[in-house]
This record gives sequence, C-alpha cells and structure tokens, in this order.
Amino acid sequence: MYLITSKWMIELAQVQPGFLGVEAVRGEDGIGITVSYWRDRDAIRNWRIHAEHLVAQRMGRQEFYSWYHLRVAEVVTHRMFDADAAAR
Repeated sequence: MYLITSKWMIELAQVQPGFLGVEAVRGEDGIGITVSYWRDRDAIRNWRIHAEHLVAQRMGRQEFYSWYHLRVAEVVTHRMFDADAAAR
C-alpha cells in the first residue's frame, strides 16, 4: 500500500501549482528520502493542506512510519558537474 500511496502523491504533486520537481531514493533497509521542490512557501503550504495529501499524511503516521523528519529549506544555489557531458 505504501508504494501505491507514494506513487499517487508524486503524481498529484506534479500537477499542483508551484511544483518544480521531486527526487526520491530508498535503501534496501527501507530507509529513504523524498525531496520535493516548490516555487515558494505558498505553494508548499497549499500542498501541505491539500485534502488528498492530508489523507496520505494521516495514513503515513498510522500505517507506514514509526518516525520521520520533515524539513523545509530554501535552495540558495545549485551547481552540477557531469564528467560525461564535459567529455562530449
């Protein structure tokens, strides 16, 4: 049920105003991280209080997670290096 809910939340987030992207990884031990990117704090707030997202949050606390951390941060700068692209 977790994978279905997670997939649905990502699909739902992608069509919300202000959504910029998402990255998620999960280890074999089940521990993972999902980072979603939003245009501004209003977009973050609107996603936090979205009715279907609220249901998923409740399910997460009741069924999926024994603990989690939530962080809201601002990306000040972003730099990348791609050795493969540089070689072309």
